[in-house]
Amino acid sequence: MSGALVVLGGRSEIGLELARLLAPGRVVVLAARRAGDLDHQRRSLLDGGAAAVHAVEFDADDLAAHESVLDGITAAHGPIGTVVVSFGILGDQGKAETDVAHAVSIVHTDYVAHVAVLTQLATRLRRQGSGEIVVFSSVAGVRVRRANYVYGSAKSGLDGFASGLADALAGSGVRLLLVRPGFVVGRMTEGMSPAPFASTPAQVANATARALRRGRGEVWVPGVLRPVFFLMRLLPRALWRRLPR
Repeated sequence: MSGALVVLGGRSEIGLELARLLAPGRVVVLAARRAGDLDHQRRSLLDGGAAAVHAVEFDADDLAAHESVLDGITAAHGPIGTVVVSFGILGDQGKAETDVAHAVSIVHTDYVAHVAVLTQLATRLRRQGSGEIVVFSSVAGVRVRRANYVYGSAKSGLDGFASGLADALAGSGVRLLLVRPGFVVGRMTEGMSPAPFASTPAQVANATARALRRGRGEVWVPGVLRPVFFLMRLLPRALWRRLPR
């Protein structure tokens, strides 16, 4: 894929692992808050073979600024080839159950901000007639659990939106890859006991890169989660609500 590789969420462990796999020979743009503090990430990608790595300021929650950020990227680095949308927060479920502002902040970042930037990206890439978008959903959104229903509900909404957007992009020259990881052992889940079939950021990135190469529209990581969640959808609600995480 030619064109700039843009990572929205330039500190994301999964986003950076995927960028390392896709970066050789390409211009990479890391978009994140406090963009001036991304020297370590930039150096890692340059050492991995990126032609150049640039950092730009991006606050996913500032919806009004999305268009100008994307305008700046294309003005400075030309057409976008691949966009990795990897920002997000887990939040505190216990706090979110009583703190309205915290619950809304989780949903705003993990769903509303994604809807906004994905709509901007789809419009932009349709105009140029090419490009690929990687969106990270989660198995937490496949059937929302009591233990993390605020985060899970946001991922459920994102999963549905991205699935519909992928269909809308069919035939446009733009494709969308929807990634559904299970529990990922990393900074976001630090201190939590891993759930069954847990993955690392590197494993998620490798599965995602393979799916991109094969032209897939969606990928579960690990793949065993697809049949597992098919069966989990059939569990009676009384049993489902007792499941951890």
